[in-house]
Amino acid sequence: MNSPDADGLLAEQLLRLTRRLHRSQQRQLQSADIAITPAQSRLLRTVAHYDHPPRMADLAARLEVVPRAVTSLVDGLEASGRVRRAPDPANRRVVRIELTDAGRDTLRQLRTARRAAAEDILAPLTAEQREVLGGLLNALVDGGPERRC
Repeated sequence: MNSPDADGLLAEQLLRLTRRLHRSQQRQLQSADIAITPAQSRLLRTVAHYDHPPRMADLAARLEVVPRAVTSLVDGLEASGRVRRAPDPANRRVVRIELTDAGRDTLRQLRTARRAAAEDILAPLTAEQREVLGGLLNALVDGGPERRC
């Protein structure tokens, strides 16, 4: 059985690693001259996962935020030309969010930055160690308390 101190240390290490990964990704994005917040990045990735342009309410539910937060994020992404609001053809009162070509390009650049950051962070590990780490992380992500509900 792990001691609370050991679990606390693991939690701290995970947080430090996450911060390091985030900083490395931000450096990659800055060198590519891409100005986007982590929340905007998450919203873009979420929009891209839908088969059809989602409603603002769909995005708020998926991101687990209040609708006003999505409105603010969409405002910023729309101002930068990465998304556009479009009326729903079946219901004019509903607004859907569509990725633009600039948004798709930004997503490609985000993926590239994330891969480069991961390569930087994982460089000290062998291929076998990376595989073990991937399995452990999958067990944590897939087996967390939120997933059991």
